[in-house]
Amino acid sequence: MTTDSRARITLRRMEQFIAVAEELHFHRAAERLNMSQPPLTSAIQKLEEDLGVTLIERGNRVLGLTLAGETFVSEARETLRQAEKAIISTVDVAEGRTGVLRLGYVGSALYGRLPDVIRKFRASHPKVRLELREATTTAQITALRDGMLDIGILIPPLEQAEDVELALFDRDRLCMAIPKDHPLSKRSELTLADLADEPFILWPMVEGRSFHLQVIRLCAKAGFVPTITQEAHGMHAVLSLVSVGGGVSVIPQSMSGFRGDQISYHPLSDPETEFDLVIGYRQLSPSARAFVLSTVKKG
Repeated sequence: MTTDSRARITLRRMEQFIAVAEELHFHRAAERLNMSQPPLTSAIQKLEEDLGVTLIERGNRVLGLTLAGETFVSEARETLRQAEKAIISTVDVAEGRTGVLRLGYVGSALYGRLPDVIRKFRASHPKVRLELREATTTAQITALRDGMLDIGILIPPLEQAEDVELALFDRDRLCMAIPKDHPLSKRSELTLADLADEPFILWPMVEGRSFHLQVIRLCAKAGFVPTITQEAHGMHAVLSLVSVGGGVSVIPQSMSGFRGDQISYHPLSDPETEFDLVIGYRQLSPSARAFVLSTVKKG
């Protein structure tokens, strides 16, 4: 058999031979394949010529398969299974049903709609491996540019991030966080001005400039400049320090259940305490596109 002959052995020819091998009758095999018998007979004869072997024992009718025929039908079935698998896998990847999705998020996002979004996406895309990474907005922007993240859940406004596409994901607002054993925590009504003389715990400006400045502006509006005695990387770290009496802070209200036995949370009524969380991305893989389309919050 030449290489050219081998190239002519198509998946269709294998399918035809499998039908004949299983039916051991050309007419029934032709009916099964929705074709007439003469072309099927010619196709099997051509297959044997191309292979240079006899596949079927013939008399007045099909008597059975030769040893070569038994081998070929087994290999042909496996080849068709692999071909079908290749088609399904290719379509799944193209439509975002398989692959890896690297999702970054700011810490407060875990206390909003993100967990429910993740559960629904995993249910609808069980073959996509979802890798979750908590990071600040600044760190996520860098990771998106470096190709280390596919999608980020960020807090705007973003500076010098014109290359990042954004869409609304969730909304939140700020609230005050005070150690549970602090005298202020016992008050039924509390304003931001009441924290003027308290030590503040915040996150470094370089990790969340816009969020950091929002707190400073709110304090200025309340008539004071906060005394920042300690900085912590990430909102969980900030609240952990508040819980042990290290100071007070202003944090996303969605996190007001974190260490509730050690921290007292108080709302802020100023409309300027509201902020958005956005979903950010650059180039979307099929699985990332499926995530975005299924989770973007309208309005």
